[in-house]
Amino acid sequence: MKTTTARALRCSAALAAAALLLAACGSSDDGSTAQSGTTSFTGRGPITFVAGKDTTGAVQPVLDQWNKLHPKEKVTFIQLPTDADAQRQQMIQNAETKSDAYTVLSLDVVWTSEFAAHQWIDRLPAQSFPLDRMLKPVVETAKYRGGLYAAPSSSDGGLLYYRTDLLKQAGISKAPTTWAELKADCAKVKKLPAAKGMSCYAGQFQKYEGLTVNFSEAVNSAGGVVTDANGRPDVDTPQAKKGLDFLAGSFRDGTIPKEAITYQEEDGRQAFQAGKLVFLRNWPYMYALAGKSKVAGKYAVAPLPGLTGPGSSSLGGHNLALSSFARNKATALDFMKFYSSETTAKTFLEKASLAPPYAALYDDAALARQYPYLPVLKQSILRAVPRPRVVGYGDVTSAIQQEAYAALTGTKSSAQALKDLQSKLQKSTAQ
Repeated sequence: MKTTTARALRCSAALAAAALLLAACGSSDDGSTAQSGTTSFTGRGPITFVAGKDTTGAVQPVLDQWNKLHPKEKVTFIQLPTDADAQRQQMIQNAETKSDAYTVLSLDVVWTSEFAAHQWIDRLPAQSFPLDRMLKPVVETAKYRGGLYAAPSSSDGGLLYYRTDLLKQAGISKAPTTWAELKADCAKVKKLPAAKGMSCYAGQFQKYEGLTVNFSEAVNSAGGVVTDANGRPDVDTPQAKKGLDFLAGSFRDGTIPKEAITYQEEDGRQAFQAGKLVFLRNWPYMYALAGKSKVAGKYAVAPLPGLTGPGSSSLGGHNLALSSFARNKATALDFMKFYSSETTAKTFLEKASLAPPYAALYDDAALARQYPYLPVLKQSILRAVPRPRVVGYGDVTSAIQQEAYAALTGTKSSAQALKDLQSKLQKSTAQ
């Protein structure tokens, strides 16, 4: 669901009282034009902000802040489906028709290269954003061939949510760090009367982008890779097989309940909050929501477990990009500064548990006391492994989903699924 520039610092004291609006003080000397390479950011007026469905309820209040001070440059929120693949497809359709209906796009971090390569989004002036204050892995997701094509808005790292009350009752003092420990801990918990009918673990296993994320995490957490340092596929390996075997074997032995094959993020969240799961892999946005449910005060988060120790999350999050076909780009650039500012990031942290891109927010002692998951989340992001950053990402993720799903549902062995996936990825990345 996740900029204080020099110009912002010169804004009036009156605006300082409205801290959320510091970043909106202007993008150029006359407030109407900015340059980035050959792109000219001109035009002022209404714009649209396009993102997946806001399940947190935190986005519109932030947009309302912008609209209050910019009555002639209002932003309209266009909400797309929660499914990431459907979001990407609708954004691509808009770009292919060269429609100006979409202005600022909230892109999954892994889409930046694809959209930039197809010239669906504009290169941005790097000096407009305080990239030096952001976590380096997050900034890298916004670049393509050395240029900045998006503004980091939120980051994301996978977390292991677990029931602290049940682990304590079972005599378990800390969260599991390996897959074997997770299964052993769950076996102890399930013997408790309070855990009657509960399942052990779930993630996101429906055939959509979430499955690509969970598959990649399993492979990386077993010492494998999806693509090597040069972008070449390398999934037909013993390490990758151990990762996929963990997921497929967990479905077979009941560690993961059968219904989890249909789970997206919200399905897993609801199951955990309803008391159906001991452990859940999910993003930080869930932390605040779970605190308003029946498991409030009974859960915590830990790093994702792996084969022999803490695992590696897929690097998640969203970047703001500017449609190449949009109008009113001067307004859009100012809005992007505002929406990606440290102040706004703090608001989303407080209201929606969205992971900020700014390093200082993780190191703030007061925030860490208020949001005890922040240190874990920072380490998750710093250890995270990006999904394949390839131009033909759509074909790559589709192949991963198809073959991983086949292994999880038992229609293929892990070995055969990985062999077939290797062949498909080689064809996709060679184009």
